Parts: sequence; C-alpha cells; structure tokens
Amino acid sequence: MNKDRVAEILAEIGVLLELKGENPFKIRAYVNAARTLESLSEPLEKLVTEDRLGEVKGIGEALQEKITTLVTIGSLPYYDELKASVPAGLLEMLQIPGLGPKKVKKLHDELGLETIEALEAACKAGNIADLDGFGDKTQAKILEGIAFKRTYASKHQLGKALVMAEPIFEGLRGHPDVIRCSTAGSLRRHKEIIGDIDFLASSKNPVAVIEFFTSQPGILSVSAKGETKASVVLEGGIQADLRVVSDAEFPFALAYFTGSKEHNIVMRQRAIARDLRLNEYGLFKSKEETRDPALRVTCRTEEEIFQTLDLPYIPPELREDHGEFIAGEQNDLPRLVEWTDLQGSLHNHSNWSDGHDTLEEIVAHMGEELGCAYWAVTDHSRASFQANGLDAARLRQQIKEIAALNRKLADEGSDFRLLTGSEVDILKERLDFDDDLLAELEVVVASLHVTGSDEADNTKRLIRAAENPYVHMLGHLTGRLLLERKPYPVNQHAVIDACAATGTWIELNSNPYRFDMDWRLWQYAKGKGVKCVINSDAHRLEHAGFLRLGAGIARKGWLTKADVINTLPMAALQEALKAKRK
Repeated sequence: MNKDRVAEILAEIGVLLELKGENPFKIRAYVNAARTLESLSEPLEKLVTEDRLGEVKGIGEALQEKITTLVTIGSLPYYDELKASVPAGLLEMLQIPGLGPKKVKKLHDELGLETIEALEAACKAGNIADLDGFGDKTQAKILEGIAFKRTYASKHQLGKALVMAEPIFEGLRGHPDVIRCSTAGSLRRHKEIIGDIDFLASSKNPVAVIEFFTSQPGILSVSAKGETKASVVLEGGIQADLRVVSDAEFPFALAYFTGSKEHNIVMRQRAIARDLRLNEYGLFKSKEETRDPALRVTCRTEEEIFQTLDLPYIPPELREDHGEFIAGEQNDLPRLVEWTDLQGSLHNHSNWSDGHDTLEEIVAHMGEELGCAYWAVTDHSRASFQANGLDAARLRQQIKEIAALNRKLADEGSDFRLLTGSEVDILKERLDFDDDLLAELEVVVASLHVTGSDEADNTKRLIRAAENPYVHMLGHLTGRLLLERKPYPVNQHAVIDACAATGTWIELNSNPYRFDMDWRLWQYAKGKGVKCVINSDAHRLEHAGFLRLGAGIARKGWLTKADVINTLPMAALQEALKAKRK
C-alpha cells in the first residue's frame, strides 16, 4: 500500500474515533500522523523496510506497527473493525457540506440518526434547529446539501474517471483481438463531470474482448455481459461500458457514442439533407433508416465521415452544438491548444503555506524532471490563516530564497526559473497585501476565498481586484468545488468585461475539483480579448499533471495556443507580466 493510501486510512481512523467520542489526543495523533506521511520526502516503503519509521517525528510505537502492517500486508484489522463498529450512514453524513464529525456525533447521540434519509426527515420536522450548536440556518443548509448530493449522486469528476479509465484502455489497446479502440462519451469530450465511462473497440473476436474487459482488476461487479456489450462497476462506483463492433462500423460508432446528443442530432440532419442516413452502424445511401452494409458509404475514420458531410474534422471537445457547425462551414474552426504547448504554471503553492513540497523539490521536479520553462510560487497571503498564509516579512524572505535558487540555477547552466508571487486574498474593501509589496512580486493572483451570498458584492470585489495594476490574473473565479460546493454568486460576464478593459487575465484552474472559469464562458472571454492562464494550483509535485486536464477544458472553451498566456516562452512571459503594470 502506498504512502497516500496509508495517510488516507490514518486520517479516516481519526474521523471514526471522533465519531465514537474517543480521546482527543488519540484522534489528533492519527490526524497528525497522516499529515506527516503526506509530507515525507522519501518513500514510505523504504522507511518501513529499513525499520526507520521510529525516526519520523510524531510516529510512536503503536502507529509504527499499524503503518508497517498497512504497507506490508495491505490491510489493517484495527481499521476494519473500527469501521464496522460505526454505522455506514454516519460516514455518508460527513459528505454533506457543513457537517463534521462533532456535529454528526451529536445528531447520532441526541436524535439517534444513522442515515441521510433519517437526517432529512428530522430537518423537515424542524428537530435539527433545536439542537445546541445548530439552528435554523444550519438546518436549511443541511437540507440544501442533501439535495445537492442527490442531484449529483451518479456523477463523477473527470480526473477520477480518467484515472479509472486509463489502465483499462491501455489493456484493451494491447489486446491481440482488438483492432482499434477508444474512449467515447463525455469522457472523450472532456466534460468536467461525467456519468459513466464509455469504451469502444473493433474486433473479429468480440467475445474474447468482452471476457477480457469484464475480468480487469478494479472491477467491483459485472452488471451486464453479452457477446458485444458489457457493463461493469469500478471502484468508486463508476460504471464503465464497452461495446465491440466490426472495424467497418468503428468510425461511425465512435462518432455516435462520443456525442453529444445535440451534436449528433445536427450530424443526422446534415446526412438527411444529402439523402443519406447516419447512425451508429454507418452512413448509408438511403432515404430510410437502415443497417444494410451494402448501402454503407465507406469511411475508414471519423475525419472521412465529417468530410462526406461537407465539414472539416471537429475535435471531440467541441462536439456540444456550441457553434462548431457554423465555424466548420466557414472553415473557421480554431487550432486548439495542446497540453504540450504549456511552458509552466503561474499559480502554485509550496510548504511555505499549505503546499507539501520545498522550493528545492519544486525546482528539481518541475525544472529537471518535467522540463518546464518556469514555475510561479504563489503561496497564500496572510488572511488565509487556515492555509498558513504568509505575512509581508515571510513573503519577502521567500523572495530572497527564490532569488538565491535562481542564481544557483543560472550558475549551473539551467534555463528553468522559479517566479516569485502570491495568491492574494480579495478582502471586503481591499487586497490582503499593499501595492508596494505586490510591486515586488513577479506574479500576482487575486482570489476570493471567503464570500457572502451577495452577487453584487462578490462581483464588485473581483472587478476592483482586476482594476489593480499589480494584479495579473483572477484565480478560480467562482470558487466552485465540483460535486461538493456550488459556485459563489458572481456576475461572470461583468467580471470578464472588467478584465477586458484592464488587461487582466483569468485563470482556468486545472484542479479537477474546480476547472474554474467554466469552459462555457471562454468563448465570450476570448471574444473580448481576455487571455487565459491554465494553472495547476499545485499543492503537491504530482499536481503538475493537472495541466493536461486543464488543457482539455481549455480546448472545450475553443482556446488556441495564442489565447493562453503560459504557452509563452520565458522572455515573452516576462514582457507580458510587465505590460499590466505599464
């Protein structure tokens, strides 16, 4: 078992103990141990093998034993027994915004609530508001949270779905009986939220492919299995479907099952206008619906289907009926940005605030291993105390240390550079740092972290930040957390207009919980001349991989390389950073 999973289990043990009302010191020991493991600078497996866990601060003898068991055996009886002793419904309640372990324990102890259904009934009866520490407002928020959770119960974040899909896809691609294969559906269109994972394969031996698919690791259950179709449930509750077709049918099935529904309707209408019929089995020379192979127009690829219908190839990300047909007819489809165009990220965190890695580790990973041209360190400002935000003195000390690292890099002949910066909080009446300090930074991201329900006030604060000459970009515009938290109420069009007027950039935050600003607004922003910055908002080294996800969302927003600031090489980026201040 790897370090991250061990840390997750230790943190969950802390939650379970809190639900049972155990000793606070014992609870804290597990929570602190989880954090310690997350920030380890060497592999946990190595520490266990070399019997050096005891050297890690905060890991006592009892914890050493449990961690060792998890790493070497992959399970822990103590954890299994503890989890079995707590009603499963209590853990589900923790997924409702605003409910932590203490409140869930109180609901269980005083009202005997063990399920979300019972919690909902108690709220509707008004019983929650009377509890000490709750009240009418909390009761209303719990009901809102339950409704929100139900709305998205069968939905999944793109990042999680891709992690589940990739090994299955690679297995299919390497199978000897598979001729061609692809993902399809909303996953291939790179939607931020998906329902299930769709795979498509062509083969002369579909039964063998179906058998292979349904026996993959990570499958919890097989819900349907036929000769050419199968559905399984993966870990995390994500359904995955596979269809196997002939290779002649493959391009048509791929186009059809990629969708979207709205896009497919227009494609079928275009076929009808040309006395053809388009469906999942082919493009047919017929005025009636048919599957007759003798009438099928030969198209070896999706590109040839579009060509036959007098269109250029439309990338999957654009197949939402959001203007792609008009642009295609006018030969005006953009050449979309590629993730390999990105030179670095301009919004990231280190262990100076709530990140996990040192400046030196960031340099080694982003510069030496990934080959980025630059990487901005924009730790939180002082108002974000929960994230160990920096005050002015700490920020100036960080500036000095980054300068020293950059001098060392230059002496070693490296072109990579760390950029100084801050993710500065947008407060009620001002920014969290004064202009004289912001002027010392190379990159300034201004973000809302605490807002009210007043759209006008939130919008006013964002616009005021955009008008500051030292602010380069606005970060995660609406603060949404996909499937977890609704966006802040913001007049995004008004904010985009203000950014256009002031030359302020807008971030496309690539964290898969955010993907904020939403892809549906980038065509408007692009039309106004507002530049995008695809940022990973990295808190760990591996979060650099979010850039690839962000590029997919940018493609959905019709963005090209020229629309994205961090496709610029270092010298051009420096000029762009200076331009706002002029």
